Amino acid sequence: MERRTIGATALDVGAIGLGCMPMSWAYSRSEQRGDRSLRTVHAALDAGVSLLDTADMYGPFTNELLVGRALKERRSDAFVSTKCGLLVGDQHVVANGRPGYVRRACDASLRRLQTDVIDLYQLHRADPEVPVEETWGAMAELVSAGKVRALGLCAVGARAVRRGADLHEGTIRQLERIQQVFPVAAVEAELSVWSQEALARLLPWCAARGVGFLAAMPLGNGYLTGTLTPGGGFERDDPRARHPRFTAEMMAANQPIVAGLRRVAARHGAEVTPAQVALAWVLGLGRHVVPVPGAKRERWAVENARAAALRLTAEDLTEIAALPAPRGSWD
Repeated sequence: MERRTIGATALDVGAIGLGCMPMSWAYSRSEQRGDRSLRTVHAALDAGVSLLDTADMYGPFTNELLVGRALKERRSDAFVSTKCGLLVGDQHVVANGRPGYVRRACDASLRRLQTDVIDLYQLHRADPEVPVEETWGAMAELVSAGKVRALGLCAVGARAVRRGADLHEGTIRQLERIQQVFPVAAVEAELSVWSQEALARLLPWCAARGVGFLAAMPLGNGYLTGTLTPGGGFERDDPRARHPRFTAEMMAANQPIVAGLRRVAARHGAEVTPAQVALAWVLGLGRHVVPVPGAKRERWAVENARAAALRLTAEDLTEIAALPAPRGSWD
């Protein structure tokens, strides 16, 4: 698989990562099976994927434990990215950016991941009660201590952005502040064929500064794979069951996007899928961009990894650019 680097740190990763969150967080509990998830991680590593993306809040904690089981056997094959800064309570999530907490959270993540060092340690969300520079300073101390190799920031969620504002304005302000304290190696934010807001300012900001970009949800939470049926329904504990873009009406309205990806895939052969086209489109945005699709099954992890070999033509890119804008609010 093609190799890429995360920011100026020149940390080597495969062109496509593996988002481990769906294995134990946010999606249907009936699909969360530890042994199957472990096989999926191993299948991804075998296929050339190296970046494993997790967080202490996923589960909480169980996702890091799962990744740790794989790392115990294959640490040299993996680039580990985890996150701190969010605490999960009963029906709520709160930010905690106090320096003491960050230090304790890192030590706990190291134990769960069964590793001596975290390759990329990301701030999941800034704490509104703590200056972000203080939180980032504590994270920088972890680099000096040899517990972390590089630092990253997750973009502010859309729910935190006031109506009419630039979606990533707040994230860029945070980045400019923390960049004065310690270099930012990577930014993680949503980016896909049907969610292109990062192209306006955030992706160019990263490119201009040699900062890596981890494209979260590059398959639109599964919609761009073409495997979801409008009106098919989701289990009650699946957040897509309450999501504006996953109502039967909106899924049907957005079918032209999937149809366009299918047409492009067909030009490259019967084995090429809409999901692979969607990932190849993200890969084509720059060598500093690494899509991080989630996967719960070996089959999907391997299929996603193979997208790194797909090269879209000018005709393909023109057709994708002409696809209709997605309907339905993401948040």
